[in-house]
Order: sequence, then C-alpha cells, then structure tokens
Amino acid sequence: MTQKGPPVCNLISVQIQLLRDGLRCWLREYWGANSIMKSKEHTRQVRNMVLEKFKAGLGYKKISQTLNISRSTVQSIIRKWKEYGTTVNLPRQGRPPKLTGRTRRSLIREAAKRPMVTLDEMQRATAQVGETVHRTTISRALHKCGLYGRVARRKPLLKENHKKSRLQFARSHVEDTANMWKKVLWSDETKIELFGHNAKRYAWRRNNTAHHSENTIPTVKYGGGSIMLWGCFSSAGTGKLVKVDGKMDGAKYRAILEENLLESAKDLRLGRRFTFQQDNDPKHKARATMEWFKKKNIHVLEWPSQSPDLNPIENLWQDLKTAVHKRSPSNLTELELFCKEEWARISVTRCAKLVETYPKRLAAVIAAKGGSTKY
Repeated sequence: MTQKGPPVCNLISVQIQLLRDGLRCWLREYWGANSIMKSKEHTRQVRNMVLEKFKAGLGYKKISQTLNISRSTVQSIIRKWKEYGTTVNLPRQGRPPKLTGRTRRSLIREAAKRPMVTLDEMQRATAQVGETVHRTTISRALHKCGLYGRVARRKPLLKENHKKSRLQFARSHVEDTANMWKKVLWSDETKIELFGHNAKRYAWRRNNTAHHSENTIPTVKYGGGSIMLWGCFSSAGTGKLVKVDGKMDGAKYRAILEENLLESAKDLRLGRRFTFQQDNDPKHKARATMEWFKKKNIHVLEWPSQSPDLNPIENLWQDLKTAVHKRSPSNLTELELFCKEEWARISVTRCAKLVETYPKRLAAVIAAKGGSTKY
C-alpha cells in the first residue's frame, strides 16, 4: 500500500509561514538600520561579546542568531571596530540638518544667479517644497559656500560704448610716466548733504566680487543735495574749493575756472604746461568752455564718460564728507565752513599717494575689460 504524502494545503501553509517569518526578519533588520527613531543602545558588554565571537571566526549571521540581535547591528559594531579600533560610542556631530542636500544646492544656485534675492524669498521657496526652516538656517547654508550678505555698491551704469572708451583710455595712458601725472590738475563737482546718506541694499556675493555689475546698484549723476562744491587738486596738494550758488551752467562754470583754475595751478606750482582734467558734463564740454581753454592755452585731458573711479578726487570727496559729518554741522553756513576747513586739512601726502598709485587704476580698468573697478 503506497504511503500518502502531506496534504497540499499543509505545504502551502508552511510556505506562507516561512515567507512571513522571512519578511518579518528582513523588516526587523531594515528598520534596525534605517529607522529615524533611534532604538535603545546595546551595552558595552554586548558589543564586546559581538567582537569576541567575530574574532573567534563566527559570521555575521551566526553572531546575530546567537546573541539575538539584528545582523545590521552586528555589522555596525564590527565596522566601527575596524575603522576606529574600539566599540565605545564616539562623539556625534549633532542633530541632522533640516535642509536636504538638494534644497541647499538649489538655494546656493538661486543666490549666485540672483545676488539681490532676500532671505524671505528663499524661505518661502523652501516652504513650497515642504522644508520649513528659519532664515538663519538658510543664511548659514550660504555662508558655508562662501556667500555673504554685503551692501551693494553704487556704481555708474556702464553701457558697451562706455566700457570701450574706458578701456581705450586706460590702454593709451597705462605706460605714462609718473611726472606726467604729477602735472595733472584734477577737478570735479560734488554735492554734500547736511544730514546723512542714502539707504543701503545687500547682495549675496563672494569675496573680491563687490564691483561686479550684478553686485552693484547703478546710479546716475543728478540728484538732490544741500550744497554744491567745485574743487581741484594735484600731487602737490589741494587747490581751491568753491561753493556753487544756484544751478551750475556753462557761464557759471567758466566764471569759476576764470577765478580759481589758474590761481590753483600757480599755488600748486604746476607751471605753464600742465594738464587739466574734467569729466564730460555738457557744461564742461560746451563750445564756449572749450574755446576758453584754447584761449588760455590750457591742455584738457580727454576723458571717458561714466568714469568717476578714474578720477582720484573722488577719494578726497569721500575723505571730506566723512570729516565734515563727524563735526555734525547744524545748518548750511556751518556745512560750507566745515567743508573749506577740512579741505585745507587734507595732507599733501594723501594727495601725492593718490596720484602715485594712478597706474593701478588704469590696470584695474584693463583687467575689468572696461567695467567697474574697486576705486
């Protein structure tokens, strides 16, 4: 009589049970290694027992079954021992970052692409992808890659023709001698406010990129001011400083030159064959003004438009404004008086240094291909 085998339904039940046990074991090992919620740590005695059995030649699976701990835990203990030579828990780096790597890279790209983007805008962008973080978290992420919030510099708006003329000027004068620049009488007008300066704006930028066009605020020449001044200087010191009454026009500009230019050149001992520098303001380039220069035999330096960074008198204007505002003038009369006093106090050394380093300005324009410089 032939012996019957086990019923088919029993075999199926056994197979299902084995599958369940295997899945349960796999889930236990998986979540033991990847769960966000940290399980209770094993004692140092248990970790040492794992190491002893491993040294005795037992495999991960056998150790796991013998000590009734997950295989991933056994692997982790032995891996740590191989790397650090100990089973003691090592100091941790701290809490996990709230920003994912993908979001952090996206923020860095956005700040590099749009330097004027604000922290609030980036915070809203991260919230849209499900990562709600504080502004300081975003700021720290940008700091780690070298991006810092800095005040955007105000620079003249440079078009392509401006850059071309600036570059041409720099290349044609970069090899001029120091004596040539000592014979130049630099001039300009400036307006000085009685109270304070304009508001600041910030831009995300890297070091040494303050004067790149995307990190600056374009400006134009004309705007309000308390008093308008005309002044001049050379490497020998400061010349005359004159307050402009009312609106400056060509006739008033020529009157200022008539009364102050040649006298300043004489006081600074520039001799007869000196060069006068002025910008391309329409009243400076008017036909009557140019004829006045020709009549007086004064050589005028050809000047590229939108180039205050090439005129070292701008540095003296900044020195003057800083010194005057420290004295806190209370009215326009005091403002004019303080300006003339502080202008006279500017040292010859300061003036000479600005002229002596002028070739560096020209080299900076050439390096920037006619663009803005740090000056």
